[in-house]
Amino acid sequence: MYIPQGNQMQDRAEILEFVRRFSFATLITVLDQKPIATHLPFLVEERTDELVLISHLALENEQWKTFAEQTCLVIFSEPHAYISPSLYNKELNVPTWNYLAVHMYGQAHIIPEASQVMNLLNQTVHHYEEAYVAQWNRLPEEYKTRLAKGIVAFEIKVTDIQAKKKISQNKTTAEQNRIADYLSKSENSSEKLIGAYMDTELKKNSNHSIK
Repeated sequence: MYIPQGNQMQDRAEILEFVRRFSFATLITVLDQKPIATHLPFLVEERTDELVLISHLALENEQWKTFAEQTCLVIFSEPHAYISPSLYNKELNVPTWNYLAVHMYGQAHIIPEASQVMNLLNQTVHHYEEAYVAQWNRLPEEYKTRLAKGIVAFEIKVTDIQAKKKISQNKTTAEQNRIADYLSKSENSSEKLIGAYMDTELKKNSNHSIK
């Protein structure tokens, strides 16, 4: 991913917060010299010095058959916003787009053990809807076992992270504040999120300046 120096996200905690918040990502590999993609929810685990992504595919989705041959790319990307040049100080400007995105690369390994596959399903339920856990626990084991046999669970040990935060850092503080205020008032949820990220960045930079 092309990342100008001023747009690099380097804080590990910030990156992990982002991928956990926007965990429905795109898994990309290559099959027969053609890129293929599946959209999946990912759990993120820190294991000693390793960062691991965990998810599952439908058994009939043949993308899992590409795992042994190559490095996988997982793209986490959610909020984005069109930025009008009317928000800048000078007329000599053009439209652009603000967004955040994280690319993670790594080798995928299939999880073969039935107990670990079931553990993944349990983890996923707990992570995404704690209120559903009681209902999930009441489901017949035979039913859940049948579900587990219809998926391929896998984990990716992350070997490279590319993280980008493009939120008008190249503009003046006055322009950034104007853009953040405009986006925060939008009825579009994605634009509101970008406005919130800009506001957080502005406050952080302001605190650094004070120090």
